[in-house]
Parts: sequence; C-alpha cells; structure tokens
Amino acid sequence: MGSGGAAAAAAAAPLRKEKQRSAAGRWPEVEDGVVPATAKRHVRRAWRCGVNVVLAAFVMVVPPMVILLDARGAGAPAVWISSVNAFRRGDGSILQWPAAAAARDKLLGGLLADGLDDGSCHSRYQSAMYRRNAGREPSPHLVSKLRRHEELQRRCGPGTAAYSDAVERLRSGKSGGIVSPSPEAECRYLVSISYRGLGNRILAVASAFLYAMLTDRVLLVDPSNEMDELFCEPFPGATWLLPPRFPLANYTSFSVETAESYGNMVKNKVITTDAGDAAPTTAQLPAFAYIHLDHTSTVEDKFFFCDEDQRAIRNIPWLVMRTDSYIVPGLFLVTGFQDELDSLFPETDAVFHHLGRYLFHPTNHVWGLVTRYYDAYLATAQQRVGIQVRVFGAQPESPKLLDQITTCTQKEKLLPEVIAAGEPPVVDVAPANSKSKAVLVTSLKSWYYEKMKSMYWEHATATGEAVSVHQPSHEEYQRFGARSHDGKAWAEIYLLSLSDALVTSGWSTFGYVAQGLAGLTPWVMHKPANDTAAAAGDDPPCRRDVSMEPCFHAPPFYDCRLKRGADTGKMVPHVRHCDDVQWGLKLVRRG
Repeated sequence: MGSGGAAAAAAAAPLRKEKQRSAAGRWPEVEDGVVPATAKRHVRRAWRCGVNVVLAAFVMVVPPMVILLDARGAGAPAVWISSVNAFRRGDGSILQWPAAAAARDKLLGGLLADGLDDGSCHSRYQSAMYRRNAGREPSPHLVSKLRRHEELQRRCGPGTAAYSDAVERLRSGKSGGIVSPSPEAECRYLVSISYRGLGNRILAVASAFLYAMLTDRVLLVDPSNEMDELFCEPFPGATWLLPPRFPLANYTSFSVETAESYGNMVKNKVITTDAGDAAPTTAQLPAFAYIHLDHTSTVEDKFFFCDEDQRAIRNIPWLVMRTDSYIVPGLFLVTGFQDELDSLFPETDAVFHHLGRYLFHPTNHVWGLVTRYYDAYLATAQQRVGIQVRVFGAQPESPKLLDQITTCTQKEKLLPEVIAAGEPPVVDVAPANSKSKAVLVTSLKSWYYEKMKSMYWEHATATGEAVSVHQPSHEEYQRFGARSHDGKAWAEIYLLSLSDALVTSGWSTFGYVAQGLAGLTPWVMHKPANDTAAAAGDDPPCRRDVSMEPCFHAPPFYDCRLKRGADTGKMVPHVRHCDDVQWGLKLVRRG
C-alpha cells in the first residue's frame, strides 16, 4: 500500500468505532432530507483530513448514503443527497456503493489496457462504476489478441515509417501485393467508411475491427461525421483515425458501381479464385480493393464471406470497407475464421458486448452529458428501465404503439400497472418503504414520454411503487451528420446501456448498440407489418430476444462450398435468423 493509501486507512480507522446501527440492525436511513447526526460528525471529521480521506472514510462508514463533496476548498460543506448507491469524488468522478462495486475492475477483466491517460477520456475507466451489471468476462485469448493488435497499430499505424511507405505505394498505384502473409513481414490496412446513422456507424466499425483482428490489419476509421468528437481513441499510443490527404481522395464516394469493388473485380475477372487453394500471385493483385457490404451489395460482393475469396483478398495491402450493418455473423460462416473465433469468443452471444466495450468510449463532452443526466434523474432509483422507441412510417404519434409499450412493460412485470383515480392501491405500501423505478425513454418524439409520464403522475400504481419517467431529448427527426444531434444520440445510447432492463424497437441499430454495451438481452417490440398499424394486436406485444447480439440485416444467402443459393441461417448452430428481421442473421449462445 502506498503512503497515500496508508494515510487514508489510518484516518478512516478511528471512524469505524463510531458505527451505529438501528434496532433492526440496518444503517440509519435519511428521512425527509435530514442527515443523521452520526453521519454529520463523520463528514466534519473526515473533511478536515482532505477530500481523498473523506472518500476512504465514507466507504467504510456510511455505505447506504450518497454524498456530494464540493472540493473547492477546505471547509466547503458536504451536501447530503439520499440513501442510494453512489457518491462523487473530488475530481468529479462517481464511486458506487457497495465497496465491491467501487472496487469493480475498471479494466473489465483485462479487456481494456491499463495506463492510458484517464484525463483525456474520463469514460474509459469510470464507466464500470455506473453499471450494476458487471458484464461478461472476456476470454484470455481475446485479451491477448487485443494486446497484440494494439502493438500492430503502434508499429504500422499513422506516424510510422511503415505507414508512410504503404501510403506512397498506394499513391503510386503499384500493386504492392504482400509477398508473405505473415503480419511481421508487412503492414496491411483496413479503412472503415463512416456513414449513415450513429448506430449503423458503431456496428460498422465494430465489424471492421473484428475483421482487422482476424486478418492482422491496421484499422483506420474515416473521421467523417465527427467520429473524433464522439469517441475516444481506443488504442494505446496509436490513432485509429485515417489521417488527412489519403491518396484515395474520393473513397467516401465509393459505391456498388465502383470498378475497384471486390465484387466487380471478380465479375470482370480482374481477380480470379479458380486456382483452388492457391492465392493469386502478387502480380495479379490490385493496389487496393473496395469491400462493398451495405444494403445494396450484390451476390458477388457477398463472396467476401467465402474462404477462397478471403484467400484472394488477404494479400491486398489496402482494403476500404463500406457497410451499414453488423456483418459479424457473416464472419462466423467463413470456415477459415471459425477456430480463431471460437477461441476469441467461447460465448458466441457476447461478441459485440466485448467489442463495443473495448472500442467505444464517449469523449469527455459526451460523458458529461451522460453523467449529469444520470446523476440528476436515474441514480437514486432502485431499478432503471430503458425504453427505446423507434417510430416507423408516417404516424409518429401512434396510440397503438403507445399501447404496445405499456402492455409489454406491464405484462413482463417491468413496470407496474396503474389503478383508476380514487381507488386504493392493491398493495398497501408505506411511502418510506416503497420501491422506486426510473424509466428512461429515448425517442425522436416526445409524445410517448409525455403520455407515460402523465399516466404515472395521474394514477397510483397497483404495487405502490413510485415510477418516474424521463427523456433527455426529442430531436423530432433524424439529422445525419449533425454534431449536436449525434452527441445527444450517443449520450442516450449510453444512458440506455446503464439500465437494469431494456425494451427496444425491432430493426433499430440504436437499440442493438445499447443492449450490447449493457450486456442485457432485451424485450423487443416488433416492427409493424405496415406503416399505419402498430403491433398492438400481436400477442405478445413484445418478446424476449434470443441473445443480446445485433442482427445482420443484409446477410449472404449462398453456400460457398456448393456454389449455390442456400439458407445461411441453418449452416452454423450459433448463427440463426433474427426474430425482428426474419431474413437477418444473429449470433446466439452455443448449445
């Protein structure tokens, strides 16, 4: 223990003698905003020792209480908030009670590398303290692979001689095919294009990163759409942002018609895969290939998910990938990747959970939006229920959809039913002992939030529970690439991921990201069959999803071995069709 820790322990030790419990053996509770005298004495005594000692003392002395410590100077008052599970350090970060939560592994079981500057990215090491769900443990092989990939990013990424050489070769238009597939021999690169909505962009980058890890490529993210203003850098000592003056100046305009797309090069015999197991010679390889995997991709584009095509692609130095979906289930269909994927992810329903928590950390500005809202509206609730409402079609204010939301949450016991005005509650619960639930609604529209808030204000709950309903923003319509809009969207995705239970809208990448970060399998409200009718008539109004993994909306339907169309949802036991998008593919737990 360092000198600071020893001093804190010494200062806290005398305070342990002053513990007082109620007759029931519990810590004294705060009632009507009154701070117990014992707690006040501990605050005054500990404050004289400095802010850090206050923290050590209060972790040991008043576990059920929340303290805000104003560190502006000695003698500043400590402000009592309530008897819940978090308090703020002097540096502005949050520490949760119980002590086990406060001591929770900030590195997420080794998923995150230690030693990064937490001042430049507060969320990286603080986020674990906000989550009641600690999440899944990464496999040792995944942890080792991440450390090796970080080294690759440092050795070959922007600012290195290897990167400068690779860019010059690309600029010259030389084929520059990699002679040896060994990652130690040459550096190869994958550029991920950022486009469409925020949820799509997050899923696209996660997909590109997994492919980069599987093929030992440096990942470079197109900085468009304020990617650097939304997300912290994930790699220690290296950037993931594509630098300016990239030789392929028009790469963001690449489309299904681009001659250099892999699908078009196969169709036009620029690249052939007829040589069996032998990869094309370096003389046959182009300087780069464009991988087109968005919703307009062709059958030839989706040959990307075939083994013989991966052998053709692996030695091309530069790949530029466009996708607006989560292509990871498709990677699990590639036979050559399966052993490595099995070692990386023995729990196949937690792939995005690990990738997302590793890659996506809100920048300090966005993290401020998250923590301020959480502290003000969600921290004191005994349970937090997130409801993500995606409105489709021309009727943004749908009574049928509202009925679907309320029926789903009440039938699944996520929220209590309400009783008619004037009737007594079914359960007689004293106010001091009543449970509290905070409902976080995220939607472009405010109508659903207003209706739910009014319902729980105007009517008592049948259980006696107190229900508060909150919505951070309502932008009314999606604004692609708008800085403020995307910042709020990212904050709301993250706030949803701090929920204890989630209800999401089918088809929505926004909900996919939140559930993956949370490590929660959501209840899903399916998209209506047409734009004018919500699924209120469906029974049930929502279903528990089969896993927390996102759905791949535009998968291949092709058997690479037999070279004919096939149902790819039946090829691998842990890759099956999605419940919300019937033709999509989704990873589920093995066995």
